[in-house]
Amino acid sequence: MPSDSALLGQIDHLVVLMLENRSLDNMLGFLYTEQDNRSPSGQPFEGLTGAEANPDGNGSKVAVFRIDDTKPTAYFMPGSIPGEEYHRVNNQLFGTQQVDTPAPAATNEGFVTDFAEMFPTRQGNSPGVTASDIMGCFPPEALPVLSGLARGYAVCDHWYCSVPTQTLPNRGFALAGTSLGLVSDKACMAQVKNTRLMFDTPSIFGRLSGKEIDWVVYGYNLLPLTMANFPDTQQADAQHFGHFIDFKNASADGSLPAFAFLEPAWKHDGNSQHPNDDVAAGEQLILDVYNALRTGPDWAKTLLVVTYDEHGGCYDHVPPPAGATPPVQEAGEADFDFTRFGVRVPTLLISPRIEPGTVFRVPDDSVPLDHTSVLKTIEQRWDVPPLTARDAAAPGFGAVLTLDKPRDDNPLDGVIVPVPKGDNPARAVPSHLEEIYNSLVAQDLLPNP
Repeated sequence: MPSDSALLGQIDHLVVLMLENRSLDNMLGFLYTEQDNRSPSGQPFEGLTGAEANPDGNGSKVAVFRIDDTKPTAYFMPGSIPGEEYHRVNNQLFGTQQVDTPAPAATNEGFVTDFAEMFPTRQGNSPGVTASDIMGCFPPEALPVLSGLARGYAVCDHWYCSVPTQTLPNRGFALAGTSLGLVSDKACMAQVKNTRLMFDTPSIFGRLSGKEIDWVVYGYNLLPLTMANFPDTQQADAQHFGHFIDFKNASADGSLPAFAFLEPAWKHDGNSQHPNDDVAAGEQLILDVYNALRTGPDWAKTLLVVTYDEHGGCYDHVPPPAGATPPVQEAGEADFDFTRFGVRVPTLLISPRIEPGTVFRVPDDSVPLDHTSVLKTIEQRWDVPPLTARDAAAPGFGAVLTLDKPRDDNPLDGVIVPVPKGDNPARAVPSHLEEIYNSLVAQDLLPNP
């Protein structure tokens, strides 16, 4: 497939919803298993067969399994917060926390043993959680919104997070093409404490403002965390930030900006889908975003991206590729050289100009899709210069648009959002990102809610 499309010029609104900490296998691995991992149009999909496994601490094989959505703990799986830090991801991929440069071939066989090391230290665990729970993956019927959109529009089965680590560095790459050498949320927050800036670098928001192209970052029920992350968001006018209700109103009255970036609710009872948040609440959020756009006057000119900032320690069977272009040549925190991508994450491309059942990939000899592909697509559509060497090298995804005439069907017609059948043991435990948000408020970098 080509890296761009003539139809991209007919897109006036690119909307990105970035959720939290789920791998492709965890959320969509069983999407086409019953169809021999092929979409209805015959396109291959690199999903699960059901034979994938990881060794436990005794060397016994623990196979992937379908999460039973009738069980009380189903939508709080994997039942404990997995390791998401850089050295934990190394453990999951290579079986060791310290990895040489260049790295050996990843085996993805450390998820069970790493989870076993992590869950005794976590709060808010589900009753009876075991190391094997990390191999649980949601079947399509358990996630009718996410799966329905994946089948009804396009799913990317080789979209990787930008860095094999946590939330803040990956969100840095998604919006600025760099994390300035940082690979941990802790280091990002230390930078804020020292300089009152997390990433002292230009972002896509400043690039768009420089060309008088409108953008808005929407928080859910709080103003967005992204406000505090970059110089050009800290200095931006209030009109560039809003809540989810503002997004819904803009969708309804035809006043959406060219680029809209949506954050979930960060609190422990929120809808980010971060383990152990309620995954069903995230299903409702995805549906609400989709319905707001689909019923608005600009639907035919809109491209929605639903993605996840990182895999968050959830199992995935595909080794992440090397060959990433580092934003700078110097090694950063933990001596990481930024030449490896992170783990696959679920990513959907949604527009009435996309054929149903599309599995969107770039050619095998191309740089793979990652979060900086959002930057590249914005740069292609609005003739914006790249931010770093990483987004300059990234492929765009405009070629997913193939229909001259927009569709008028609704693949989610009649879909009902799932409801958990039990209480979330983590509901009363402050989330990691809630603590980060509160810290930014305490430093007067975000308004006190």
